[in-house]
Amino acid sequence: MRVSSLIPLLAAVLPATVSAAGTLGFSLGNKNPDGTCKQASDYKKDFEALKSMSTLVRTYSANDCNTAKNIIPAAKETGFKVVLAVWPDTEESFNQDFNVLKETVPGNEEVVEAITVGSESLYRGDISADTLLQRIKKVQEFFPKMTVGTADSWNKFADGTADPLIQNGVTYFLANGFAYWQGKALNQATKTYFDDMAQALKHIQEVAGDNKDKIRFANGETGWPTNGGTDYGPAKAGTDNAEEYYKKAVCGMLEWGIDVFYFEAFDETWKPKSVGDNGQEQDETHWGMFTDKRTTKFDTSCPKH
Repeated sequence: MRVSSLIPLLAAVLPATVSAAGTLGFSLGNKNPDGTCKQASDYKKDFEALKSMSTLVRTYSANDCNTAKNIIPAAKETGFKVVLAVWPDTEESFNQDFNVLKETVPGNEEVVEAITVGSESLYRGDISADTLLQRIKKVQEFFPKMTVGTADSWNKFADGTADPLIQNGVTYFLANGFAYWQGKALNQATKTYFDDMAQALKHIQEVAGDNKDKIRFANGETGWPTNGGTDYGPAKAGTDNAEEYYKKAVCGMLEWGIDVFYFEAFDETWKPKSVGDNGQEQDETHWGMFTDKRTTKFDTSCPKH
């Protein structure tokens, strides 16, 4: 399926003319293959492997594994930018991450692309939108010059769950979208992904009203499991399938001017198996574009149109 056939899905919510391609970033784990926490030297190796494709990564917690403390110096040394994160689902986790940011961000603002408060918190139902808004505002008030927002599943932006955030001045939204986890066969995956992103962005802009030009929207996560991963109904894992999804869906989204964080940079082989919504065990250790030894699995060039 050519990208041109999918453009109408986004035409209603994006400018008629896109002047620049979107930026590719990566979701980055904070543990080594053996499960130990990454140090600054490990992040530096990660960045050296990624730098031919991107100089942007996003994280999930500032405190866990001393992520902020270790990743910031590595980013400064290698010319990367980082989306730092706060896990707001409990008061304890919020305070732990927020306090770490208070210690690590000042003086290092040039490498901090943004701060996300929450990662699919609304999707899990772990926190209300009103409480999430309060915690986003606390972080924004402390870092008034930083971009602060949240990341969540696309449908929580599309169905109104996140409306209190939009109505009260939050402008940075990372919408996660996995056609794979919707059980879509590969030949339907790109259309599903584009439609998901279009629905999320359209609703955010409608609710934002006169402030819609201030909205900064990106795809916070998308990807496809490679060989060794687990099938999810009609969605079949495999390296060839992951490459096709990347070239059609991810490259297409970038071409249309939407920033994308690919999930994920490297295999996280330390992860235990999990149980999916279908009640079956899921192997989530083979989602990386790169192996855990930092070698690419497939051709990562985008098609020329």
